[in-house]
Amino acid sequence: MIPILSSSQMRDADARAVGEVGVDALVNAAGTAVGLTAATMLKSCYGARVAVIVGPGLNGGDGRVSARWLKSRGARVDVIEVTSQPATLVGYDLVIDAAFGLGCSRPYVAPHVGDATPVLAVDLPSGVDSDSGDVLGSPLVADVTLALGALKPAHISGPAAALVGELRYAGLGIVSAFDDGLVEDRDLESLISIGSDDHKWVHAVEAFVGSPLMPGAAELVVRGALAGGASMIRLASRGDISGYVRLPPEIVHGIEMTVDRRCRAVVAGPGLGFDAASWLRERLADVDVPVVLDADGLDLSLLPSTTPPGGPWILTPHDGEFARLTRRAVPANRIDAVRSLARDTGCVVLLKGPTTILANPSGTLRVVMSGTPALATAGSGDVLAGLIAATIARGHDALNAGALAAHLHGRAGARMGVYAPSSDLPVAVREVLDQLR
Repeated sequence: MIPILSSSQMRDADARAVGEVGVDALVNAAGTAVGLTAATMLKSCYGARVAVIVGPGLNGGDGRVSARWLKSRGARVDVIEVTSQPATLVGYDLVIDAAFGLGCSRPYVAPHVGDATPVLAVDLPSGVDSDSGDVLGSPLVADVTLALGALKPAHISGPAAALVGELRYAGLGIVSAFDDGLVEDRDLESLISIGSDDHKWVHAVEAFVGSPLMPGAAELVVRGALAGGASMIRLASRGDISGYVRLPPEIVHGIEMTVDRRCRAVVAGPGLGFDAASWLRERLADVDVPVVLDADGLDLSLLPSTTPPGGPWILTPHDGEFARLTRRAVPANRIDAVRSLARDTGCVVLLKGPTTILANPSGTLRVVMSGTPALATAGSGDVLAGLIAATIARGHDALNAGALAAHLHGRAGARMGVYAPSSDLPVAVREVLDQLR
């Protein structure tokens, strides 16, 4: 997982690193990382014209080191002090923005750069608030931003996220311990675990999904759960759906079933239709395992008054459902919005989107950036709900289960063909997991 740190946490981490290796070693490592990234953008350094805008702080120091690195490889580099920068920069093959980083607290107006000139931002585009993602002044729009040491909230949320471009990361050995993080591919390896004493109830899932009006939701949920490792699924739908879909033969299907105490997780909501809460309320009473509430199950009246013994439930809204739950549109600062709803409900909240953001009631954050437009099809969220329930049933807490399942979901979506339906997702999920094994 890649760490996500606030500005104060990052300053503390920088201070510790300076105390251990010295400021020169830290700046040289960061500047070299910037130079290497610039080289990948230039293709060839020799003869390339590069402008490096530098400020007075560590970011400026990183920029100066990158300038020396690029010069040593044949680039023609102009180091431009932010106090004397021109209004326009023309004739360059690359502009490196190293004017301000975490310390930017006042408006900054960047020089105008032509649309054809790529921009590399060092740590953050200069002129943004690292924590809120607010834009201060008129920053450059980066083609690539190289985050140093850790990601910052502004890379992910708020108006500044639109200025980041392609987000890259250089850890530099600065951060060793953290709470909030961005899920990486290697984190998915924790999903592959089979115990020698496993049996069908060890990772069982209860599903309250589907109705004659929306029977396909039930099939997508249970196929997602099976692909994610559920060892058994008990399905109760709101009415008989057996004549509408082809359920996998492994599914135990009924209508009036309640939660079997041997199940390790519950998924409820997709395809239940209008007033699903009244049908779910009795079935979810006294449940002592985590519950994934999605789609028609996203009703605050269903939530337990205290944290269940099995851990917090998980809510999985998209933007429209989030607005319905909170009675306001999702603000630009999605991180704060998710944390607020998680705190108020006592649940893990997973806000879907191209960047998916999760938080638990204590505010711990997980971010998933593997989303793809291929997932913008009806039913993809149903598959995700089943995946999350299966991941919980396999032993992960609700926060990490949601994050891992969402990342796996995104990676599976990236494998699908053009205009592939959501029903292809479970197969793609298994392909990703097979590669990990």
